[in-house]
Amino acid sequence: MSASLKQLLFQILLLLISCRHINTKSPGPTPPPLVPISALPNEERSISLKGESHTEKVQLLNPIKLALGCNWTGNPTKPPNITGFWIKDGDEVKDSRVTVQLEGDQYKLKQEFHIVSEENLGSYSCVFGSETEAKIEFVLAVPQISDVRDKPIVSYLGDYVVITCKMDDTKPIPSTWNWYKANGTDKDQIFDITEPLRYVIKNEERKTKLVVHNLTEADGGLYYCGAVYAIGTAMSHVELKVIGFLEPLKPFMAIVIEVIILVAAILLYERSQSKKNYTPANGTIDQTNTATQGENNEPEESSSMRQRKT
Repeated sequence: MSASLKQLLFQILLLLISCRHINTKSPGPTPPPLVPISALPNEERSISLKGESHTEKVQLLNPIKLALGCNWTGNPTKPPNITGFWIKDGDEVKDSRVTVQLEGDQYKLKQEFHIVSEENLGSYSCVFGSETEAKIEFVLAVPQISDVRDKPIVSYLGDYVVITCKMDDTKPIPSTWNWYKANGTDKDQIFDITEPLRYVIKNEERKTKLVVHNLTEADGGLYYCGAVYAIGTAMSHVELKVIGFLEPLKPFMAIVIEVIILVAAILLYERSQSKKNYTPANGTIDQTNTATQGENNEPEESSSMRQRKT
């Protein structure tokens, strides 16, 4: 084999190896860029506490840099300094434990948190004292849906049902609404499907409706509506029960069966009693009745005997 041919084969081999590393997949959608921390708006919430505990609810709509401040004046001994730290959802925040100096008659503890996604929402607590002498809890959450239905919605096989979810007029309008159906421990999102006609979603500003057509037994279960805000989603749920048309008649049928059994028992009892009091056709008379009649006739016979003697 000539040197030129070997060189050509070597170049072809290099070309094949380089082609193996070329990605032939089409690029996926570019994720939206995260909001820079420096561009986040600033907000501060501060609470003063005289007792041992307090809970403050903080409603959020958008990503934010939130400074939480705690002022505690409830320590009767007033030592010059105490331990202070922060807890997020039950876990101590890393590097948050500090020594808090007494300023005047109070202890001050402040921490800034970057709330940029739904994972950053939750419970934030400032704690005074190594043995939790006092605690102020800040519950960060999106506006909650207060319209919660306790009783399930009942509909029939083959029919349709309308499930409604709404936000109070006093709360901010969500950017959109989403619907989900419980699937074990997960939730499957429901999309507006008109062909074939199964699900129809009708969204308004503070209200959403889910219409489910051609109901089957599999459509029964928990449905979740989600009010979507920039920082997170508020969820509420309702249970749907799908039954057959004969299902409501079952209690009535059970009552009818009980009445029939009761009437049959009464008739059997009366029939058995009538057999005991029955006089046979051969003229045999019950001895007890005969004896009783004889005893009743004795006084009459004695009376007539005395009249004859007289």
